[in-house]
Amino acid sequence: MRFPLKLLARVLALIWAGWWLVFFVVESWATHTPVTMAMPWVGLGVLFAVLALVPWRWSLTGGILLAVVGVAAAVMYAVWSPPQLPVASRVLTTLLFGTPPLGAGILFAMDQHR
Repeated sequence: MRFPLKLLARVLALIWAGWWLVFFVVESWATHTPVTMAMPWVGLGVLFAVLALVPWRWSLTGGILLAVVGVAAAVMYAVWSPPQLPVASRVLTTLLFGTPPLGAGILFAMDQHR
């Protein structure tokens, strides 16, 4: 029996997207952020969720998209993260943004090529 790479990739992508969607919504609600300022962040969470669902239909294309988004998210956060954050916090958050979609994308691509 082969290891279910696609299942692992789906779970990883959904946990990553769900985490950030919930985080953006709850953080905006808890800090009483005006809707006009919260919508771009909530929209980003929705985009993450859509990107996590694309590979369910198109494994290779969605896997490549997730990998690209993972690298882009990590690079963008590393560049634009608040400079007053400790280095450990910056590294951890960069990894939380980039590693799960990158890993899920690689797993989707690997499953497609089996």
